[in-house]
Amino acid sequence: MDHLDLSLRFDTPTDAGEFSGYAVVWDERNGHNEIVTRGAFAKSLLEHRAAGTRPVMLWSHDPSAIIGVWSETREDEKGLFVRGQLVMSTPRGREAFDLLKAGALNGLSIGFRARGDRRRADGVRILTDIDVREISLVGMPSAGNARITSIRNHPGRTSESAAAFVAACRAARLSLKGTSK
Repeated sequence: MDHLDLSLRFDTPTDAGEFSGYAVVWDERNGHNEIVTRGAFAKSLLEHRAAGTRPVMLWSHDPSAIIGVWSETREDEKGLFVRGQLVMSTPRGREAFDLLKAGALNGLSIGFRARGDRRRADGVRILTDIDVREISLVGMPSAGNARITSIRNHPGRTSESAAAFVAACRAARLSLKGTSK
């Protein structure tokens, strides 16, 4: 008689280390005196899809510090939206996750090559075509609104980053000012 031994194992799915936010917000002047226009990433994102690649996820633009993968990069009405997954089995991935949860880290920054740009009379560089190579988690982004807005630390539960919390507090304060006499 023939026997077949099967072993089944069910792991609880986890999305710990998943986060999302905006690596670029349209028409925001950054610390390098640059403004990114809507549609600037369209060609680069198409090229990544065609090649089966994605921008690399780095820790503070350090090419030796890959800390995760970008599962989604797309342009929307606000800017360059990104969703990523930290590699939790690495010390740097775990460290980044701990800093995200604590609200100590919430900035994003891009490494790119400009393929289309122009200068305004006031010296501001307008970026119209960008080849995005990497997107980094950083402590101090050059663009103030390039921030992580949500962090998943348990299956199905999202905790908002410090930037999102501060934005909500400001909105609540303005709302209350409008109703008080």
